[in-house]
Amino acid sequence: MPRVSVIIPSYKTAHLIATCLDSVFAQTFTDFEAMVVNDGSPDTPELEKVLQPYMDRIVYIKQENKRAAGARNNAIRQAKGEFLAFLDSDDSWTPVHLANQMELFEKDPSLDFVYSNSLLTGIPGREEEFMTRCPSNGDATFEALITERCQVAISTVVARKTSIVKAGGFDETLLRCDDYDMWVRTCFHGAKIGYRREVQAYMAIGRPGSLSQHRSRMVEAYWEILERFKKTLPLSQAQREVVEKRAAEIRVRYLVAEGRSQLSDGKFEKAKELFAEACKLQMAPRLKLVLVGLKVAPNATGKLISLWDRLQSGARA
Repeated sequence: MPRVSVIIPSYKTAHLIATCLDSVFAQTFTDFEAMVVNDGSPDTPELEKVLQPYMDRIVYIKQENKRAAGARNNAIRQAKGEFLAFLDSDDSWTPVHLANQMELFEKDPSLDFVYSNSLLTGIPGREEEFMTRCPSNGDATFEALITERCQVAISTVVARKTSIVKAGGFDETLLRCDDYDMWVRTCFHGAKIGYRREVQAYMAIGRPGSLSQHRSRMVEAYWEILERFKKTLPLSQAQREVVEKRAAEIRVRYLVAEGRSQLSDGKFEKAKELFAEACKLQMAPRLKLVLVGLKVAPNATGKLISLWDRLQSGARA
C-alpha cells in the first residue's frame, strides 16, 4: 500500500498536466500513488492522449463534472494512502516536496496536516513567493486560519486521510474557496497543522478561466463561508467572536472590491450603493472620500481609482 496518495483534478488542463505529472514522478520520496481525476473535462481526448505514456503509473478516474471539490472527494474515497497530497494540474512541485513534508510528520507525529511556501508564476515579470503575498506567522490554529494570519496553498498540502475524512471532506456545494473551507473545518475538528517556509511548489495564477481571476467573487465567497461557519460549527464564544469580527471585515473588503468592479464598468450608481454600505460598516477616511467623489464627480473618481489600482499593481511587479 502506498504511504501517500497524490490527488490531481484535471479540467481543461491537457496542455499543462504533463509538466505537473513529471514533477510528481521526479520526487525523491517515491512511496506514493498518483491519482488523476478527469472532472468531465471537455478536452478529454487531448487529455487522455497526453496521459497515455503515464497510464501504467497513475490511477486514472473519469467522472462527470463535479468541480474540483467533487473530483478530490472521489479520489479521497478511492485513495489507498495513509496521507493525501493535493496538487492542481496546472501546478508542479520541486523534487523534494514530498520528502520534506513527510519529514515534518516524522519529526512530529502529532501533526495531521502540513503545507509549505510556493512560487507564484504565470504573469511575466511578476513571480512572487506565496508567503510574501500571503504570510504565515506563528502557529497555524483555527483563529490563525480565520484571520488569515496563516494562509494555505492547496498544491502544497499533505494531510492525514483520517483528518480530512473526519472533517467531512470538501464541500461540493461551494463554487469557490472550497479548499479554505476544508482547511478551517479540518483544524476545527482537531487537526494539528505545521508548515515550511521553503518554496516547494510552482503555482500558476491568473490562468484564463481559473476561479481565482475575479477578485470580488473570491472575496464574496470567503465572506459567505465565514457566515456559514457561524451557523454550522459549534463554535466557542471566543471562536464566534473571531469569526464574526472577520466576517464584518471581509464584508467591507467585498463591497469595496465589487464597487471598484462596478466603477470599471461605468455603473456609478451601483458603485455608490456599494461604497455607501461599506462606509456604514467601516468609517474609513478613504472610503468616505470615494463616496463623496462618486456623488460629486463619479466619472473622474472612477478614473482616479483605476489609475491607483494600476500604480499599485506596478509597484507589486
